[in-house]
Amino acid sequence: MKVLIVGSGGREHAIATSVSKSDKVDKIYCAPGNAGIGLIAECVPIKAMDFDGITDFAKKESIDLVIVGMDDPLVGGLVDILNENGIRAFGPKKNAAILEGSKAFSKELMKKYNIPTAGYETFDDADAALKYLKGSKYPVVLKADGLALGKGVLICNTYEEACDGVKTIMVDKQFGASGDRMVIEEFMTGREVSVLSFTDGRSIRIMTSAQDHKRAGDNDTGLNTGGMGTFSPSPFYTAEVDDFCKKHIYQATVDAMAAEGREFKGVIFFGLMLTPEGPRVLEYNCRFGDPEAQVVLPRMKNDIIDVMNACIDGTLGDVDLQFEDNAAVCVVLASDGYPVKYEKGLPIRGLENFEGRDGYYCFHAGTALKGDTIVTNGGRVLGVTALGSDLKQARENAYKATEWVSFDNKYMRHDIGKAIDEA
Repeated sequence: MKVLIVGSGGREHAIATSVSKSDKVDKIYCAPGNAGIGLIAECVPIKAMDFDGITDFAKKESIDLVIVGMDDPLVGGLVDILNENGIRAFGPKKNAAILEGSKAFSKELMKKYNIPTAGYETFDDADAALKYLKGSKYPVVLKADGLALGKGVLICNTYEEACDGVKTIMVDKQFGASGDRMVIEEFMTGREVSVLSFTDGRSIRIMTSAQDHKRAGDNDTGLNTGGMGTFSPSPFYTAEVDDFCKKHIYQATVDAMAAEGREFKGVIFFGLMLTPEGPRVLEYNCRFGDPEAQVVLPRMKNDIIDVMNACIDGTLGDVDLQFEDNAAVCVVLASDGYPVKYEKGLPIRGLENFEGRDGYYCFHAGTALKGDTIVTNGGRVLGVTALGSDLKQARENAYKATEWVSFDNKYMRHDIGKAIDEA
């Protein structure tokens, strides 16, 4: 079969790597892809939001399955358009992708169906938000309603910081139209854990847990990013936590979406906070996390094509989803200055060191081909991932592997997975 993957980051490289292992797949395309994806798939110069271009290409090449990796095209309704044109696609339709596309919607859904989350209020007027903040308990969390590349969340410790945050989101529109509405949420404390899942709209199958590092600097300092590294499984995601979430969060979310006439087929990412009062939902995403996919997918035993087809066909309940009894750690190599300002077009050296090494991956997040040379083309450049028998070994392997590859202005955190020692 022929598969087309939509996207251009490390997540899509991880998906392409898993798809390449399926004996059902003869040809992989990626739109637009990147230099690393181009080593295992044919990259086509079609942007992820060019719905007509993607649809026309899928028709022309008789694509059997389109996998939409990114949030923007999912929220924008790409799956709906593909389906209307008779093209099979993996991912939620537009009316279900709103689960990530609108934080106000997801919070209201959780409130209506008693899914545990932080207390909140929603505002579409900056003055009303400022008035509410005067009587708030601090710290508080401000969230732009729409998509913001994982950066539209501000933690404010004082009223003055919160006022600046309202200005950033709703007045200056630093996150564009995503800031037309804003959610003000109570601040929760505890460990953050990411749990990915497959669902066919009725059944849900939970993947192995992961834990992300969002801040740019060591010891969780600096600005929020799309993710500077991650590890799987999380030692803080215990059997007790799993049992609670299965009873009160996972299936409840799938059932709530179905009850609202928004059947969700695809991947639901559950961002959880393990508070002293129990697990609470921080956020939903409507696709694989990035860089969570880079540590979860390499551990999955199943043929990813079989699982995705079961989600589309409504037969996921028959699938026994399994993961290796091992661990994985991903360290993101970024360009110094990310997430604010950074240089592009820098040659990358040493990528060949990953060839033929089992248990080691170098997922490309922001790369491009310049002549015959692979160069940097984004803030997050590479996701160096390694497996190990346990988290400690996987962490050692990953940091060892970061030394195999280099580029000018290479930057990384040195404490990815440090929390493992505290478990």
